[in-house]
Amino acid sequence: MRIDILSVVPELLDSPFSHSILKRVIEKGLAEVHIHNPRDFSTDKHKKVDDYQYGGGAGLVMTCQPIVDCIKNLTAQRKYDEIIYMTPDGEQLNQGIVNKLSLDQNILILCGHYKGIDQRIRDLYITREISIGDYVLSGGELGAAVLVDAVLRVIPGAINNEESALTDSFQDNLLAPPVYTRPAEFEGKKVPEVLLSGDFPKINAWREKEAYKRTRDRRPDLLD
Repeated sequence: MRIDILSVVPELLDSPFSHSILKRVIEKGLAEVHIHNPRDFSTDKHKKVDDYQYGGGAGLVMTCQPIVDCIKNLTAQRKYDEIIYMTPDGEQLNQGIVNKLSLDQNILILCGHYKGIDQRIRDLYITREISIGDYVLSGGELGAAVLVDAVLRVIPGAINNEESALTDSFQDNLLAPPVYTRPAEFEGKKVPEVLLSGDFPKINAWREKEAYKRTRDRRPDLLD
């Protein structure tokens, strides 16, 4: 899989891809992540990528020319399964979307900034718009990092024990059950006896029951 990210503040993405699982995925050759700065394509002598809104109003808007030229440069080199714009008014990210995107070969992600991008870019080039929640960030970079992390961790080989990813919250539309580790008793609280029994059918049944109970209590909307 190859992921290209367009960002006017590429430095914000240095850390997420330099550590932990994402670093290992890239080092293993399971995925490539490339960052591109639309400023490099700006024809403005000051490399500006923003301008005032038509109709007035507070805040600047990212302009068409540098973004579109950057997109055209990349799409001339390869076909993208999705060109995604990270935006608060996009469809809310969930595990189903993540699983589907993990099957793609090439994904292009555009990070908004300021008041967002010129609507014509969205109309002409964007194939999917995604939000990571009902709130506004300073830019799309952190949202893009969240999306890429979620997608790459479910690629086969990304996690040493692939069963771990398959039992995460939301994979079966349930929250994950409680988990415990050593010691068997801590500050008077004991690990449930069933987890110490070695009876795996009973353990699996307990986990399924607890997952359903936690989902019912915390996210009943998922059961609908």
